[in-house]
Amino acid sequence: MTLAPHEFIRRFLLHCLPDGFHRIRHYGFLANGIRRARLAVIRRLLADAPPERRRAESCQRAPFDPTVCPCCGGTLRITARLPRARPWPDTS
Repeated sequence: MTLAPHEFIRRFLLHCLPDGFHRIRHYGFLANGIRRARLAVIRRLLADAPPERRRAESCQRAPFDPTVCPCCGGTLRITARLPRARPWPDTS
């Protein structure tokens, strides 16, 4: 494929990150230095794991209360109400 110089440079620069950014390919258990050892441990642990049993209690949930924060249990205070959005005009 033949490209104009400007188009070639544009396509090439799509692969460059802006200043201040750092490309991360793999992290955690897939990081290059520890991948083989960590995957072996994970495979061993998965093979030894007992099957998970579902209990009837876990399937039943308490009713959801939107005025209580699920993280801290605090109470929701309404400080303002936004008007409903108007429907889009029919332009057909």
